[in-house]
Amino acid sequence: MPVETPRWYTSSYSDNGGACVQVATNLAIPHGIVPVRDSKNVSGPALTVPATAFTAFVAGVRAGGFGTV
Repeated sequence: MPVETPRWYTSSYSDNGGACVQVATNLAIPHGIVPVRDSKNVSGPALTVPATAFTAFVAGVRAGGFGTV
């Protein structure tokens, strides 16, 4: 079985001069993980976040639970 590669995605809301992250949600269902990396260092390391934790984080952001800077 071939190993799936991350398909990196940058949010359209990340047009802020390059200070953003990329996520690869295509691995959430088959592997239960969401890789996250720095968009300025695409060859650098990526964090592997459990899909359930990533889903909870996104829900918190949408609910305004983290405030603004």
